[in-house]
Amino acid sequence: MNFEERITEFASRAVSQRGALLTEEAMKTAVILKMIQALEYDVFDPTEVIPEFTADVGIKKGEKVDYAISLNGKIAILIECKAPNSSLDLKHASQLYRYFTVTDAKFAILTNGYDWEFYTDLDEPNRMDKRPFLSFQLAELDATSVTELSRFRKSVYDVSAILGTAKRLKYVSALKNKLKEEFENPSDDLVGFLGRQIYEGMFTAAVRQEFGPLVKRSIAEVIRDRVNARLKSALLPTTNDPTEDETSLEEKSEIETTEDEWDGYRIAIAIVARVIDPSRVVIRDQKSYCGVLIDNNNRKPLLRLYFNSQTTRYLGLFDGDAEEKVQIKAPIDLYRFADRITATAEKYTAS
Repeated sequence: MNFEERITEFASRAVSQRGALLTEEAMKTAVILKMIQALEYDVFDPTEVIPEFTADVGIKKGEKVDYAISLNGKIAILIECKAPNSSLDLKHASQLYRYFTVTDAKFAILTNGYDWEFYTDLDEPNRMDKRPFLSFQLAELDATSVTELSRFRKSVYDVSAILGTAKRLKYVSALKNKLKEEFENPSDDLVGFLGRQIYEGMFTAAVRQEFGPLVKRSIAEVIRDRVNARLKSALLPTTNDPTEDETSLEEKSEIETTEDEWDGYRIAIAIVARVIDPSRVVIRDQKSYCGVLIDNNNRKPLLRLYFNSQTTRYLGLFDGDAEEKVQIKAPIDLYRFADRITATAEKYTAS
């Protein structure tokens, strides 16, 4: 069982037990320690997973962080646990702030068992940020969160690699949340900015009030139109490529896009989103492989997923002159080739 499968199974079990885990101690035993184990740390080794970690800071004596994970003799990760179902508020996790400064820890985790927030020091060296770079809920664990969480496994733990994605994750997450707020309830600033682009008269307070619902409706319709166009592009075949694999109707009826192939497709979008419009990335399944294309054009392959075999899987890469197949174990392994996949996408950005 790979990490993705293990963490998904763990999350499902934890969520199903939610009604029985009513105290912080129960949550620590049933969920927190299980998560630490899933990340490959030995919870039975007190030199590696240190419970009730204490490091006196200034005049503060005897304060404890629930867990500290030590690697190579140095504190690497701090974990502060809150009561089940309580909200995660950094005002109630002052120990993390202080301990982050006086230990070697580069990452701090705040959790109530079901909500998880990961912090580092992107804004100011050795001072924990006030905004997490990664946050997720076990009940809504997605492929991107699983991938980022997998970077904290003991076997692959690399501070530089995690920090390499932390800044992007932090600000993309914040921007997405802000956009969601604006989409649901457009602010006066957004209404004013958009309204002045098209309204020829004086943009008064009364006009602004009139434009508010119009902006909200327009945003909803743009999103709907893009989703519909994306679905139409994915479902309709193209005829602009004479070299496209010929697949009979009978063969097409036998093709079933698996969940792993969909995960690979979603991870591919996540990888190339910063260099190419995600709406241009299309999945097209064939009998022998699952293709991920740009513009639904077989002349613009981004990658291929050879996942039909039960024992051996391959990823087809196109950053060179010809396709190169590399062996992988699971969709999450696409991130190991993120640079090459991005390089392929960049070839199509001008077209």
